[in-house]
Order: sequence, then structure tokens, then C-alpha cells
Amino acid sequence: MYAIDLSGKKGIVFGVANDRSIAWAIASILGQAGARLALTYQGDRLEERVSRLADSLDGALVLPCDAADDDQIAEVFRRVKETFGEISFLVHSIAFANREDLEGRFSETGREGFRIALEISAYSLLPLVKHAAPLMTGGGSVVAMTFQASQRVYPGYNVMGTAKAALEHAVRQLAAEFGEQDIRLNAISAGPLETLAARGISGFRDMRRMHAEKAALKRNITGDEVAKTALFLCSDLSSGITGSVIPVDAGYHMMAV
Repeated sequence: MYAIDLSGKKGIVFGVANDRSIAWAIASILGQAGARLALTYQGDRLEERVSRLADSLDGALVLPCDAADDDQIAEVFRRVKETFGEISFLVHSIAFANREDLEGRFSETGREGFRIALEISAYSLLPLVKHAAPLMTGGGSVVAMTFQASQRVYPGYNVMGTAKAALEHAVRQLAAEFGEQDIRLNAISAGPLETLAARGISGFRDMRRMHAEKAALKRNITGDEVAKTALFLCSDLSSGITGSVIPVDAGYHMMAV
């Protein structure tokens, strides 16, 4: 078990896809720290895979959740309330854009593709927090995943950069709104990691190579490093931090590149 002890704490991790997803790295370390978890997956094709992962966690729930379906979101929280009673943290690791909108000219992004990217990747945080807040009776922590493309232009990221910018603003807005309830919201801006979602980004290998060359630590990050930051943010050690975007990118963000 990690030095941070989350025994008796409960929470939800949204967006587990497979054993290489950031959401799973976070879920795994939270479980090792003693937390009881609910994991969500999107689509029937992922159910068996996520269920197998959940078998390694003590007493985990596995629930379907399409972030574009309000009824499924409500059902997740109904089941969690029924089983857990209350929660202490929530991890939002949900993002999607049509493949054709992650390549070519940004100006050619279609209206529907733009809507989908922002609805799934940014708007989805709002209903999740709205439903989670009543279950965070003793306060809580919400952690979202973002990327530096919210601030800079990354070839092949296109509309997802716009969505991440919207997500970061939503984190700040919600942090202000729910602060009186002692609910904290923060985002982790992770360096490029080889995940299922990353496969849809053209030039991703070049992006990782450039990060390793230019980052202060002269290497890429690991999923475990992101997960340990999420563990800190989900714990009481981060009780004074809210509305922040924390970079976990080996120092790439500070370099003049």
C-alpha cells in the first residue's frame, strides 16, 4: 500500500478503456491505497475488458456510462449511492473526437464534429459533478485529465485542443461554484502517453520524441507518474488546492521550445 492511505474512502473513475489507459493507471493506484472504486466504461465492447481489470480491485463496481446519455449518468450515481452511500472523489478521464477532426485543417472541422468533441470531452464534467456533489457529504475531490494543447497548437490535435481549453475553464468555474461545499476540482495536464486514445492522433510518435528531447528531465513521463499525482489530489494532502491545472510532463511546459 502507498504511504497515502485511502482506506474507507470511495470514489468513481470514469473512462477506463484498457490496462494502458490513464484512467486504469489511476484506478489501480487508488485501489492499492485502500479506496473502494466504481469504474465506468463506454460501450458493450469494453465491458468484459474492464470487468477483468476490476477483478484485481477489492469490491469494485463496474458500470456502463455513455457520457452523452443523461440517463446512463444518472443511473451510475443511483447505483453508486445505493452501494457506497457516499463518495470522496471522482476522476474524469473522458475524451472523444471524430478521427477526421484530428487531422487536416482545423478550419474544416464540421459543426457536428465540433459539438461532439466539446460535449464529450468538456461538457460531460458538468453533469458528473452535479450528480457527485450530493454524495460528497464530507467534501471531496474531482480530478480531470487535460493536455497542453489547450494552450498551444499541436499538429494533429485540432478540435481536441479546443475541447481541453473548455475543460480547463469548466474546472475553474466548477471549483468556484462548489468550493463552499469543500469540493475541490483540479486538472492534470499530462505529457503524451501511449494510450488507446493517442492512436488517433497523427504524428503522435513524433510528439513523444520531441517531448523527450525538450523536457527538462529529458524523457517522457509514465502513466504511474500521472496516477501518483491523481492519488495526491484525491487525498487530504491536497486539501488547499482547487481550480488548478497541474503539469505532469517532465518539465516540458516550462521550456522555451
